[in-house]
Amino acid sequence: MSAGAAIIETMRVAVLHPGEMGAAVGAQLVSAGHETVWDPDGRSPATRRRAEQAGLIADPDARTAEVVISVCPPSAALEMARSLAGTTGLVIDANAVSPATALEIGEVLNGRWVDGAIVGPPPRQAGTTRLYLSGPRAEEAAELFRGPHLEPVVLEGSPVAASAVKMAYAAWTKGSAALLLATMETARGHGVEAALRGEWERSQPALAQRLTGAERSARDKGWRWVGEMEEIAATFAAVDQPDGFHRAAAEVFRRYPRPADSA
Repeated sequence: MSAGAAIIETMRVAVLHPGEMGAAVGAQLVSAGHETVWDPDGRSPATRRRAEQAGLIADPDARTAEVVISVCPPSAALEMARSLAGTTGLVIDANAVSPATALEIGEVLNGRWVDGAIVGPPPRQAGTTRLYLSGPRAEEAAELFRGPHLEPVVLEGSPVAASAVKMAYAAWTKGSAALLLATMETARGHGVEAALRGEWERSQPALAQRLTGAERSARDKGWRWVGEMEEIAATFAAVDQPDGFHRAAAEVFRRYPRPADSA
């Protein structure tokens, strides 16, 4: 596929290592009529189950697809890009990385790349999840997503605008979750958890439910958010904003071990 060419009606698209988010994105591509493949080499039984449930096709040659979508932990995004440097397809890098890391990924891929960022939960119902896209080929990439549950949003301006939006968005949603977790651990450490919860019931009634959600998410995905908080810190520092908030948030999430079934 040449630069600037329009996306044809159906394509061969690879979601290489489908985690929870990647499998859900892959299912949307399947529903849009694309032949959607994944690379089974060295992957776990849990990954295989997710891929099969999403309708993805196991293919050791997945990297030769016309389009490759990278959805992986932020700490692995650059390594993933390097593994795709010799491919000829368009790569949509949909990872939670800083604009600086996104630019480095674009250099590795020598322009065969669209900066992407997913905001929202795995897309399983309409109206919950957006895929932000930026760069010269963003409109082309957006044509892939014709299903009802993942809305592509093309951004003008910087080729890494999608990553900038993701970093700013997650700075609040996940950063404030880390602050809430650390606040409760501090109260426990000082023996005033019950008193704090009582005061929340009186003056901040929404916080108890938010804490429960933050604890659940941290147990399930905190290991993955360590790298994301570090990328957010770098994003803040790049525009002369304090980066200590999210370096501390990375330390909070580092205290939650990776669940065995996500390895």
